[in-house]
Amino acid sequence: MQGTVDGFSYGLVTPVAAYLMACLGGALGLRCTTRSMLADGRLRIGWLTLGSAAIGSGIWTMHFVAMMGFKVLQTPVHYDPLTTFASLAVAIVMVGIGIFMVGSEGATGAALFTGGTITGLGIASMHYLGMAGMRLNGTLEYNTVTVAASVVIAVVAAIAALWAAGQVRGFLWSVGASLVMGIAVSGMHYTGMAALSVHLHGAADAAPADGSSSAALLAPLMIGPLVFLLLAGVVVMFDPFMIMGRFHGTPAERRPGVPTHACAHTDRRPLAGAGRPLRPAEHEHRAPGLRTPQNR
Repeated sequence: MQGTVDGFSYGLVTPVAAYLMACLGGALGLRCTTRSMLADGRLRIGWLTLGSAAIGSGIWTMHFVAMMGFKVLQTPVHYDPLTTFASLAVAIVMVGIGIFMVGSEGATGAALFTGGTITGLGIASMHYLGMAGMRLNGTLEYNTVTVAASVVIAVVAAIAALWAAGQVRGFLWSVGASLVMGIAVSGMHYTGMAALSVHLHGAADAAPADGSSSAALLAPLMIGPLVFLLLAGVVVMFDPFMIMGRFHGTPAERRPGVPTHACAHTDRRPLAGAGRPLRPAEHEHRAPGLRTPQNR
């Protein structure tokens, strides 16, 4: 028999909280990726790694915050910790591949498409692997067309997010991009959930569900990623470029992915002595054969 699926057992609380988590992870990840494009060496790798972990953790936390409101009325739902954390690892690794591609090659068409596709597939893989970690007295079944739509949404969202990361701009730009990214990721999640149906094992499962709620089961699992997002937020807040969108050091001019306006803050003061007429003594140090106003 078919189970009765309720994805909004807490009303709008879980969708809104999940959306905010997606926005937080997206904002931190985008700012870290932007910062990496104006850094070199290990510092650049560090920013890209932090950005990958922030986006992956934010999307994973968004998924399971939303799953707190999920229930099947005829059977209790539990979660396998190993599969649940495996989905977190998949999200961070595949998002990291896409971000490192854009961070290394720049926000060019080929890098955006390839990196965004890998990142989007990572988001979708995290979602469906996390769903595979559910344990209930039934079988999960999916509508193929709706699943494909959710994957397309994830890929488009990832490409848009990586493009936004390549636009080195100020804090408000990143906030706006993260809000759009949160909508896209949440849309992907609930599109994937719309594809789900549960086939119960036997009519005896028609009894009301008992046991711990999804919120009670998932809350302890999310403590680590939530703490990490808070720490990543502290790192971002204490870097001046994260807020002001300005780089206080040697600009990475001509670097792939860094638009021209990113280097607009370069010190353009004239060199000492520029535009000043040469004194007679200075003419004596010119190389032989060079014509001066005096020897023409």
